[in-house]
This record gives sequence, structure tokens and C-alpha cells, in this order.
Amino acid sequence: LFTDLVFVKMMKVLVCVIALWGAAGGARSCGESRRVYGEKHELSEHLRLCPRDYTCCSSLMEDTLVSQSEADFLSAVHDTSQFLLTTFTQRHRKFDEFFRELMDVAEKSMNQMFTQTYGHLYTQNAPIFQQLFSDLRRYYTGGRVSVAEVLSDFWAGLVERVFALVNPQYQFSEDYLECVSKHAEQLRPFGDVPHKLHIQVSRALTAARTLVQSLAAGRDIVNKATKLTVGSECVRALMRQWFCPLCRGLPFLKPCHSLCLNVMKGCLANQADLDSEWNNFIDALMAVVEKLSGPFHFELAADSIAVKVSEGIMYMQENSISISAKVFQGCGIPRPTPARNKRSSRERDGKRAFRTYSAEDKPTTASGTNLDRLVEELQERLRPMRGFWVALPHTICNDEHKAADVTNEDRCWNGQTRGRYLPPVTADGLVNQINNPEMEVDVARPDVKTRQLIMELRVAVNRLKHALNGRDADLIDSDVEAGSGSGVGAEAGERFSDDWPAYGSFSPPRNTLPVDKSPRPRNGLRPRDTPSNKRNRLNGRAQSDAGRLFPPLLPLLLLLTVCFSLSSSRGL
Repeated sequence: LFTDLVFVKMMKVLVCVIALWGAAGGARSCGESRRVYGEKHELSEHLRLCPRDYTCCSSLMEDTLVSQSEADFLSAVHDTSQFLLTTFTQRHRKFDEFFRELMDVAEKSMNQMFTQTYGHLYTQNAPIFQQLFSDLRRYYTGGRVSVAEVLSDFWAGLVERVFALVNPQYQFSEDYLECVSKHAEQLRPFGDVPHKLHIQVSRALTAARTLVQSLAAGRDIVNKATKLTVGSECVRALMRQWFCPLCRGLPFLKPCHSLCLNVMKGCLANQADLDSEWNNFIDALMAVVEKLSGPFHFELAADSIAVKVSEGIMYMQENSISISAKVFQGCGIPRPTPARNKRSSRERDGKRAFRTYSAEDKPTTASGTNLDRLVEELQERLRPMRGFWVALPHTICNDEHKAADVTNEDRCWNGQTRGRYLPPVTADGLVNQINNPEMEVDVARPDVKTRQLIMELRVAVNRLKHALNGRDADLIDSDVEAGSGSGVGAEAGERFSDDWPAYGSFSPPRNTLPVDKSPRPRNGLRPRDTPSNKRNRLNGRAQSDAGRLFPPLLPLLLLLTVCFSLSSSRGL
């Protein structure tokens, strides 16, 4: 009797253990797998990927689950990278709209200011100012036009008009005004203003254009990098880690964290190779963005155009006597006008106090934002993007739906059954996948698309680095740092710093690249007014004109000596 009681108790204990083991998922039962998968199936099928000794899947189910594995993987990559794609797409649109609107606001502001300040004298010459903004927009939108060329054309056209306005008692022929424009570099009729405006506008506009181009490049690179072609080895590994537990009767068992990492690192090996150049790209983007809110501030540069142009005009008015004397000496005395039209006192003396902005009163666009806020938002989004491609396997495997928690090492799917995953986690990148225990990866054949994306990243980084120095990589040799019309420019090799650079002597273009020289309609300006045409036609006259403009001083001194001697003799 005692023996029978002991036997009964032992059987009860055994039943309880079996029940507990089944509840914990240790028992292999196809009931749960049937419920999860949602259909009946044979149990004695020979499978290609999952263990064959005990299975709840048919070969047809296995094929279906293979396709599901690939779809789940692509969905995980897409969802994880959506932050990058959304950031580049939205920030590109916002910055582009913002910069375009600032250009429009700057042009409207100049038009209002100059209409009130100069009256009909401005409205009569408004086309030259309209052309300036039209050309700057063309540069910003990617046109092969140099900022230096745009500003050079503007100041060359402006000097002719202002010179005629400050000398209304004379008539000036086209050839005479060509002579004035030709020697503008020596005359410096606008002082240092053209050079200062060029430095401020060119580096701000270059940084703005490069930023928008780079955001578009980042968007395209992410889009290409996340459109994966999943190889057969990757698909098999994905199936083994995600759905073989279901076929073993353990549908709720998640793959071990390390198993998931090895599978993902093998499937995303090419993307990991982007990491180094990607980080350089993000760093360069951050540097240019910081410059845009500092020394290359686009808002302040756009706002300064009207102020600087007005300063140049006022400088020429204040020095009109000495400038006119030099011109008359070099180009000859023009014919007097038959009837002089005097300017009214309002047009002659009217001045406008141009508005400047403090840090608390930055101009805003119609959307109610300013550059500093846009920059801050972009910086916050760019910082977590460093190391994205190397971290991508970890991001996917940290999803509780994709893998077991890293602390759950003994109660996870190790590729064959429940238990600890023993192989080490392989390193990042294609070359290191030679040791990946979950799949065979051909490390001797780098992916062509990945190589192309790396080159695109390098091109973008190079463009951003040039923009940090105020230069456009597309026009690096043709955009000479010069302000035509003032005679003051920066040397072609000058590199921008955070402070205003010292003014060097004018240096002509060297090794120029082909620049868009398509004729620009001047909206009422004479065809001969194109400064490049003037320079070509007058190139042969440069030496004779320069000699007339600055005659030798010795004959003049001798003449003064003779006159002084005659006066002295008469006095005696």
C-alpha cells in the first residue's frame, strides 16, 4: 500500500512537470503553430531550410514563409531608415523655400527703398537691379554662372549710369561710357563696397546653394541605399531565425539577439561599408549649417544687398568731382548738354535710413520662421545620423518583435532549438563577413551600387568642404574673388575665414572653367552694355587709355616750373 501511494504521488509530480514544461514552450506541439499560421498541414514533409526531424510545416508553407521573411526584412529596413529619408526630404524643401523667399523679400525691399530714396532716377534704371537678382537666383538654382561674374556685370553697368547722373551737364556717347567702365577697376568709383558685397553675398549664397544640393543628395543616397536586392543566402538566414521556430512547434520563441545580429550584419554588409563616408558627409553638413547661422548668414547677406549698393552710390556721389576729373583726363572732355535737367531737391538730397536687424529681431518668412530656427532644427536631426549604417543591424534586432532581449540568452531560438547562441558576433562590413556563421558571403566581390554611393558621398563632402571656404566646387577656378567696378578684389587663392578678410589686389582669372555665357536680356539695356563684350572690344585700347588716364608726371612738373619762373620774372 505504501509503495502504491508513493507511485501515485510520483506520477502526479511528473504530470505537473510535463504541464509546466509545455506551458513554458518547451514542448513541441503543432497546435500553436497551426493556430498562428492559420491552416492545416502535413507533418512529415522534407524541408529545405528548417530542421527535418520534427516539423509543423509543409514545403509549401516553408516557401511562403521564405517570402514573408524577405518582406519583413525589407519593411524593417524601410521603417528604420524612414527618419533619414523624411529629414532630408522635408529639410530640403523648407530650406529651399526659405532661401527663395528671402531673395524675393530682398529684391522687394530694395525696390521700395530705392524708389523712396532716388525716385524716378531709380525707376528709370530699375532693370539693372532686376537683372542682378535674376542672375543671383539663376546661380542659386544650379546655373553655371559665377557670382563674381554676376556682380561684376552689375557694378560695371551701374558705374555708367551713376557717372552720367552725377554729370548731367554733359552728353556721353556709348564709346565714352565704355571708356568709363573699362577703367572702373583703376578709378574705384564705389570704393571698397563692391568687394565687401561680393565676399558677403558669394559665401552666403554658395553655402545656401551647397546646403540645398547636399540635402537633396542625402535624400537620394538614402533612397538608393535602402532599396535592397536581398540575396538567397540572406533570405535563407532570415527564414531560419524568424520562422523555423514556428515549424518546430515553438511559434512564440524569438531568435537570440546575437543570432539576429549575425544575420543582419551579413544581409547589410554593403550598407555598413557606407559608414565612414556617411559620417564625413554628416560632419560636413553640420559644419556648413553652422556657418550659415554665423559668418555666412544668408539672411543678413540678402538684407545687406540694398544697403551696400546704396553705400556704393553715395560713395561715388561724394567723390564725384575727383572721379570725374580722372575720367575727363583719361577719356577726354565730353560735350556739354544743350539743356540741363536739374534734379529736384527731394531727389538730390533724399536719403533713407536702411533697416538693420538685431539678434532679437531677425526677419522672418511668410511661414513665420527664420534661419536660426531652421538651422537648429536641422542640427538636432543630423546628430543622431552618424553611424546609422553600422547601427542598423542593432536597431532592427533591438525590436522586441524581431529578436529576444539581449538578457534572455538561454530562452531564445539559437537556430536549431531553444538555448544559448554560442557563435561570436561578427564585425561590421563586407570583408568581415568571411567569418559569419549564418551565411556564406562573397567578400571578394564588392557591390557595384555601394561603390557608386560611396563616390556620391565623396563628391558631396568635397562640395561641402569648398563651401566652408566660401567657394563653389563647380566653379572653383572661375569664381575669382574680385569686385569689378571698384578696383579692389581678393586674390584667387584666398580662403575665407570667419572674420572679414584683408583686401588684396585684383587678380585676373586663371585656369577658368567654361561658365554659362548665354546672353542675358538686359530689359532695356543696350546690347553693348555687356561688360564682357566691352572688355573684348576694348582690350586693344587698354594700354593707350591707361596711358591717357595716368600721364607721366615729369612733363607736368616741368610745365609748372616754367609758369612759376615767368610769374616770378614779371613780379620782379
